[in-house]
Amino acid sequence: MSPVAGILLADKPPGITSHDVVARARRALGERRIGHAGTLDPFATGLLIVLVGPATRLQRFFMALPKTYEVTARLGASSSTGDPEGEIASGVFPAEPITLPLGKIRQRPPAHSAVKVGGERAYARARRGETVVLAEREVEIYGWEILWREGDRVGLRIACSSGTYIRSLISDLHDAYCLELRRTAIGPFTLENAWPTQGPATLVDVLSAARRFVPSLSLDDADAAALRDGRPIASTTDAPLVLATDIGGEPIALAECREGKAGPTLRPIVAA
Repeated sequence: MSPVAGILLADKPPGITSHDVVARARRALGERRIGHAGTLDPFATGLLIVLVGPATRLQRFFMALPKTYEVTARLGASSSTGDPEGEIASGVFPAEPITLPLGKIRQRPPAHSAVKVGGERAYARARRGETVVLAEREVEIYGWEILWREGDRVGLRIACSSGTYIRSLISDLHDAYCLELRRTAIGPFTLENAWPTQGPATLVDVLSAARRFVPSLSLDDADAAALRDGRPIASTTDAPLVLATDIGGEPIALAECREGKAGPTLRPIVAA
């Protein structure tokens, strides 16, 4: 593995993009091969997982993790973008008590989102005044709770699947929009000791981090040697990603399960 490799838990401030956080991480670490796992809107704050070096190969696995958000919703008004940056209009207050759905739901991403339409971000088309209607997708709301209530503001905590748009969830209350949005957790990762996007940045070893959400698989000496050499081995698990270890429990690699002509195989993505 590269000397500069791992994950960086960043606490994104408001007013900058997720790409801006990546640019700051590049400067702080002196590393060019950096990406992130899950965009936050410019107005939103909170946890952004930044992947460094070979860890960028794991982006899709980190992006698939569930998310937790804390949101301040303004009731009785609507926004053209679902957040404070849109055109605000007075409306009617949602029916009481405030209720959000639970379980699997169909949701349409907002027109002002980073979803690509014909190779272009939807928000770029929407800003030009084009009508943008995005396809519905299935997402899941694992749980929610009201944290506080004051006048036309309500604070909510929402746990949901990857791909959920909180702006759409709040807008569907009719009429309401997200005044503030903060991501507090991604899977097992939280904001505790997160990098504030300024000053020195400390990486977390990607194999150590993987222990928190990836199943481990102990290998015999022959299979362990093969993975260390970058060679695939026959898979004995249906997990899409495993932390392969030797008999003594030492990490060897994060390996992906793939279908092959002779059956499923494990191929190393990031090696120790």
